[in-house]
Amino acid sequence: MSNWKTALFELQKTDMSFSTFNEVRAENLDFNNVSLANSKFTNANMRNLELNDVNLFGTRISDVNLSNTKITNGNLRDLVINHVHLAGTIFRNIVIPENLNLDDYSNSIKFEKCNLTNSQFTDCDLSHVEINNCNLTGLKINGILIEDLLKSYSQRK
Repeated sequence: MSNWKTALFELQKTDMSFSTFNEVRAENLDFNNVSLANSKFTNANMRNLELNDVNLFGTRISDVNLSNTKITNGNLRDLVINHVHLAGTIFRNIVIPENLNLDDYSNSIKFEKCNLTNSQFTDCDLSHVEINNCNLTGLKINGILIEDLLKSYSQRK
């Protein structure tokens, strides 16, 4: 198990599963083809990250600033994000793995008390995403504001 206090490097093709990131300041980093499965991020400032082809399976993220982060082609199964600042974050091509039991919502991606202001989800499978008590102002899903999607949905009912 790793306990990181500073991180000033690019990570590529690395297995960092079961790591603990507590009170880390890590800005403008690139993570490419990295496994962070079952890791814990707490009380950290990790803005402007690029996470490409990253395994975040079972990862817990609490009280972290991940604003302006870009997550592309990631495995987010069983991810829990609690009280996290994600303003301006971009999620692209995020798909729940096919072996996920579609009737078992305990394996969903959970956003709790997060700031998702001006974030974007593009080409993502959001069928097992739970969003509770989050700021969704300006959130876009496939380029459409969440406010417009919700209005359209309520008009169809």
